[in-house]
Amino acid sequence: MANRRERGQVITPLVLVLLFCCLNAFAAEPSKPVFPLKNTGAPFPFDFAKFGSFTGRGANDYKFKIHDRFGLAKAMGAGLYPNGSDIFKEPGFFAWKKKNPSPVSPWDHVQSGDPESDFYAWTQARDVGPGAKLLFTGQALAEGGHITQALKAYYAVLVFFPREACWSADHSFVWYVGSEALGRIQSLTQHHMEIGTQLQGARFKVINGNDTNLDNDIFVIDPGKWVRGGPPAPVDLSKLKIINQRGYGRVQLVQYENLQWQLRVDGTTMVVHGMTYNPTPVGQHISAYGLHWMTDDTDENGKADAPYDTWVDKNRNGVQDSDEPNVGDFELMKEMGVNAIRLYRTGDGTEYNPGVFKKEVLRDLYHTYGISCIMGEFLGAYTVGSGALWDEGTDYTNPVQLENMRTIIKDYVMDHRTEPYVLMWLLGNENLMPADYSGVNATRTKASVQVEAYLKFVDEIAEMIHRLDPDHPVAVGNLDLVNLEEHAKFAPHVDIFGANAYRGSSGFGGLWKSVQETFDRPLLITEYGCDAYDSRKDQENEKAQADYHEGNWNDIEFHTAGHPTEGNAIGGVIFEYLDEWWKSNQGGWDTHETTKDSAMPFPDGWASEEWYGIISQGEGRDPFLRQPRAAYYLYKDKLWKH
Repeated sequence: MANRRERGQVITPLVLVLLFCCLNAFAAEPSKPVFPLKNTGAPFPFDFAKFGSFTGRGANDYKFKIHDRFGLAKAMGAGLYPNGSDIFKEPGFFAWKKKNPSPVSPWDHVQSGDPESDFYAWTQARDVGPGAKLLFTGQALAEGGHITQALKAYYAVLVFFPREACWSADHSFVWYVGSEALGRIQSLTQHHMEIGTQLQGARFKVINGNDTNLDNDIFVIDPGKWVRGGPPAPVDLSKLKIINQRGYGRVQLVQYENLQWQLRVDGTTMVVHGMTYNPTPVGQHISAYGLHWMTDDTDENGKADAPYDTWVDKNRNGVQDSDEPNVGDFELMKEMGVNAIRLYRTGDGTEYNPGVFKKEVLRDLYHTYGISCIMGEFLGAYTVGSGALWDEGTDYTNPVQLENMRTIIKDYVMDHRTEPYVLMWLLGNENLMPADYSGVNATRTKASVQVEAYLKFVDEIAEMIHRLDPDHPVAVGNLDLVNLEEHAKFAPHVDIFGANAYRGSSGFGGLWKSVQETFDRPLLITEYGCDAYDSRKDQENEKAQADYHEGNWNDIEFHTAGHPTEGNAIGGVIFEYLDEWWKSNQGGWDTHETTKDSAMPFPDGWASEEWYGIISQGEGRDPFLRQPRAAYYLYKDKLWKH
């Protein structure tokens, strides 16, 4: 498909995209280059002002005008704009060309596992925007271990083509290469301190960027400047004043004068080591099973099965051997370092059913295992609590449905507000996911076409919960940064911005800065993770999943208070604990599907929905069997080690 231009912006059809910028920034980069690169140009960073002039820094009319194209091309090196000719002199080019005599689709070379081939494919890409071309060339360079060249490519995006927009395949979402490039620069410099340089003062913001109307976009663009030296020293929070506080009860959120946030529980700082815990047995569907894990006792020993009776199949033979005693999921999570689980109220109808909870189990989870609960309320997602018809979805302008939800949420909060296991309340789960042609989205709500009505209802419920339960904060469970500006405008009573974010193995890019600048709240990553199935090789790949988790958690931790960053992270929630065999449902709920369910920024470019667990259910024959994957042990032995 040929590019089409609107107001000077190149619109690129993008196949492997999730929402605005959820592309895999780069895999775990090797310490040494894995393919040769002869012409790397001038040492980086260099001063772009030697080759041109900047105007409009920090404004909508920002631009860079090249005065010395030859000198700039020489400084950039082979394959990087504006150097288009020297790529033919690279040692691997003609060997690659011999293997690929016909034009290739660059979209087949997004983290293909062969960074050299990806590099040449993108330098030769046609019918894509120059910004996207630079971005993915940089990604291939990063994957191939050419870190400073990758930084050149990403910075060139920010300097030359920051306004370039890319569409999703169905043209329902748009994202900006400038935002993605800046996030990748931040991640690369963070993870490669040996480079000894940092980008300071860079900004990229799009006002009205949440819609697909590019004509109303207003940009704040400043490429910043490169400075020698590593990141600033850690922050001594004890010397800073607290300027803001949300909540004065048992759980509080405090903000320091440097704008960093902390979560405090009973006066002690807490970083959320969260887990999405839905231990649905093979053969069951979550919509029917729900929270039955609290009450199911199939072996009739007086204890709930999943929390107390599961066992670790250490040798993976599918048989519980004499040295494999029952330990239970609660103990496994405690050993891993989990301090909170995310659960959602379930149930049909428009009345609160306290019977779906077994409080003794949740109290024991807290008192014995030290694990709290993030108490989720769908707020009409999947029509839970609203009384809406499934095909019509929850309507946030319908007074009957709103009253149904008010009543049920009030009863929910009143039932649990004094319980020790409550950490916070979480409203919604990706309710603002864009709708299809009917106006209803995959979460069965109309929220994305009723943004103001939905977020005003979120705000109303948050305010109500504050009155009912002053001891616990209220978070919203959003899809990445969708309608972030509207959250700030219509939902000021929300205490925590929660984002389900899948942006690739390096972390979350500019998410932290965007929230700080637009909706200044502590940020909880309410979902992150990666499946364990490699669709390219048609086999399980535990290492790739673990590497993804490590990159994500390191980014979360690096953005907690006290680090030389935005410092607004208060933790993250892994998605998820256990493989769920019901999701794809092509072969039935007792079949572990390996389908490519959706394009995602994962190691193989795809999500296999039934393989997200950091713990496997093996062959699915024993509901008590657990096979922890490498990601589990990564958290247990390293990331969340006590």
